[in-house]
Formats: sequence, structure tokens, C-alpha cells
Amino acid sequence: MSEGTGKAMSTTLPVLTPNDFASDQDVRWCPGCGDYSILAQMKKVLPQLGIPREKMVFISGIGCSSRFPYYVNTYGIHGIHGRAPAIATGLKCVRPDLHVWVITGDGDALSIGGNHLLHAIRRNVDINIVLFNNRIYGLTKGQYSPTSEFGKITKSTPMGAIDNPLNPLSVAIGCEATFVARSIDVHIKHLGEILRRAAEHKGTSFVEVYQNCNVFNDRAWDYATDRQTKADTILELEHGKPMIFGKNRDKGIRLNGTQPEVVTLGNGITEDDLLFHDEKAPEPTLAYLLSRMRYPEFPEPIGVLRDIERPVYEELMDEQVEQAIRTRGRGDLDKLFMSGDTWTVK
Repeated sequence: MSEGTGKAMSTTLPVLTPNDFASDQDVRWCPGCGDYSILAQMKKVLPQLGIPREKMVFISGIGCSSRFPYYVNTYGIHGIHGRAPAIATGLKCVRPDLHVWVITGDGDALSIGGNHLLHAIRRNVDINIVLFNNRIYGLTKGQYSPTSEFGKITKSTPMGAIDNPLNPLSVAIGCEATFVARSIDVHIKHLGEILRRAAEHKGTSFVEVYQNCNVFNDRAWDYATDRQTKADTILELEHGKPMIFGKNRDKGIRLNGTQPEVVTLGNGITEDDLLFHDEKAPEPTLAYLLSRMRYPEFPEPIGVLRDIERPVYEELMDEQVEQAIRTRGRGDLDKLFMSGDTWTVK
């Protein structure tokens, strides 16, 4: 009831628009950066969720992508390098009512932040992780990153990178992620849909976005974005449907034993011979197989690779706390401090 009026207050949430999620900060990314597209799609998706802005938090580490919290009109935390998943885990555990996003990059998440990322995913904390992958360190001006391809020549690898690059989706699936997806910065409708589905998933959602750094690693994903080639280099996944691709929709993926292979429809090969996508499969085998399909041998999958249900970390933690209280009482800090071996320093 409102004070002094005796009338019931309205509980209807105001209708929000993308402009409501635009902050008053100047967006400071290089002109042409793929981050602009991701920000634009995020601002379109957030009003669709029906969640008040004061219930949303964006958390980041260090890097170009990590400026994201400044540009969204919600609560935000600009953390330290690689620690955003740890900060998000702590926040979600004490405030499970909040809708939490982690915005990170291939360097921030997979180098110094690798350990934090793995544990957030395996715990299935109810957070959304969006990894901007441009295969380079952009903020520090062009060093190779954990996803840079073998042989990549950069300022820090003048003779070519000799590290085996990490595959973010394979890493996430190896950690038993409950939601794994990939999209592309310029594939705007697809990107918006993937972000919406990630937001609606209960548990850790992990989304890799192929993002172009037009200053230090321009055209890194050219094969996946060029209008002349993308139909043959990208496989758009649809749950329950055969894996078909190509400009003429005449190519597909089938299994030859345990190995995927590209086939051409016709001459006895039909859609029924192809691999059908099942994002709900309880075992991650299919999702992992898809994550390993890389250009130029295969078209690279975009869409949702995996979407399953599993208990979330913070709810399991609360259940244990409640069980401990029921069986042992709420406890007393003074008694705890004075129990066992104690001594007084004079």
C-alpha cells in the first residue's frame, strides 16, 4: 500500500526499450570494431527479458570487451584481469535474485582467467558468459592470444606462434557446460537470438562470439562473414534437423564410423543419411564433436550446440546451508572463536 493514500501500488513493470539500456558514457571502441554490434544486440535483447535494470549486473575483467559494463545502463563491475567469473560466482551466491552477465575476451578468459572460467562452468553457476573471440590481444596492441592460430605472426610472435590454440567451445563442453553456443558479430539476427536463449537458460550459459578486430587482426573470420563464402563455411544448427549447408543447400554432415564427413546430397545420399542435431542430448559427445569441426575441412557450426538442465550451484549451496541450520542450529561466532585450543596474548 502507498503511504497516506490507502491505495494499492501498481506492480506492473515499466516497458523498457533498447534506449533505456544505453548509458550516458561515450562508447570508446575503434571505429568498425565488432564490439559495437554485440552491444547493440545486447541492448535489444535485455528489454525482452522483463527484468528490471536494477536486477541486472554486467561483470568484466580487462580488455576491449571489458569496457562493456560502462556502456549498459545497469549495475556493473569492472574487475581485474581474468577474475570476472570468480566475482560473478560470489555475487550470484549471495544475491541469487540478480541476473548476472560476464563479458570477457579470448585473452582475458582463456589465459590468466582460464582457471576461474573452468570452475564457474563446471559448477553451473546461474550466470551468462559471453566471450568475444578476435584471436588477438587488442587492448595491448596486437600480441597473440590463446586462440590465435598456429603460426600466427604478431608483435609477440614475430616468427609465428608455436602454441596449440584453444578452442573455447571445446573447453566449455569439456567442463560439462549446460548451455554452449556460438554466433558472429555481423550475423545480427542470429546473435540476438543466441543472447536471448542464453539469458533464459538456468545455469551457466557460455556463448562464443566471433568478433573482428579491424585494427590488429582484421578479417580474422573473413571466411565466416564474407557473403561469397559463408554459406559453404558455416553450418547453422537447428535442433532436431539434419545438418545441411551450402549455397544450394546441397551439402551435409554425416558420420562415417565415429568421424564426421562432408557429403553432397543426391546419388543415393538423402537427408535421412545425415547427422541430425540434438542440443538436448544428455551426453556431451555430439556437442564436442561439433566443436571440433573447423574450417577449411568442415563448415564451422553456429547456434546452440548444447542446452540441458542440471542443478545450479547457488541453489545446491543454499540447500546445504539450510540443512546445516536444521541439524546443527544457526551457530554462534563467539562460541566458534572460543572453541578448541585457545590462548590469550597479554
